[in-house]
Amino acid sequence: MLKKDKVDFIIQKLDEIYPDVSPPLKHNDTYTLLIAVLLSANTTDKSVNRVTPRLFKKANTPKKMSQLDYETIYKIIKPCGLGPAKAKAILELSKILVKKYNSKIPASFEDLESFPGVGHKTASVVMSQAFGIPAFPVDTHVHRLMYRWGLSSGRNVQDTEKQAKRLFPKNKWNKLHLQIVFYGREYCPAKNFNANNCPIFVLPVRSIKLSLHCVYDIISSANGFSEVTPSRIIFASWFWIKPSASSAKALAGQRLPFILEPA
Repeated sequence: MLKKDKVDFIIQKLDEIYPDVSPPLKHNDTYTLLIAVLLSANTTDKSVNRVTPRLFKKANTPKKMSQLDYETIYKIIKPCGLGPAKAKAILELSKILVKKYNSKIPASFEDLESFPGVGHKTASVVMSQAFGIPAFPVDTHVHRLMYRWGLSSGRNVQDTEKQAKRLFPKNKWNKLHLQIVFYGREYCPAKNFNANNCPIFVLPVRSIKLSLHCVYDIISSANGFSEVTPSRIIFASWFWIKPSASSAKALAGQRLPFILEPA
């Protein structure tokens, strides 16, 4: 099966499961979205959504936030983790916005990524969700699923973003990255992954070599072993497993949407 067929199947299935998606982080405007995304680094959206109402009640504009002291911000956002660094970044970028941008959020990757605490993923989320500019933010869910579906090498998030942009239509990026995030949380988690409960699953086979990382995922779930570690990535000859529907089903325990075949 060609990658194009896999991509079409994934888009179709995600549209069926998540026809309408909304940003998971609570916000009122572009500035509050930027702060919420900054806070989401290395924590869950639920944790962010628990602290932002209190934070934005005190300050919901760059000017108001820049007038708060560091300790006030830190005490509110501490449950999100990395409190010292995030509090400092929020205070500094708010001051920069007031002084340099007249409190307006710039619709530019270059400008956004120049702010303290704002990396490429955060900038991509803001550009996508606030300005509607096509972007493909890659978080841990997108990175994991792109590799598990056999659509990226899994080397790093930069490579995953490049592959996602190459494979998926540009006019679908903004919706699709959210669909993948929701899907990863609900059906395809990093731990306790069960292929039988996953409506989408593509075993990644590259050239004449088979990545056993995902094979181990399947075998573990089939045998009740939930712990899967990235260090278990090894490669074997294509002939280790015959490219047939029966072998794929045997690995999954039940079924797979795609049989094993050369990529």
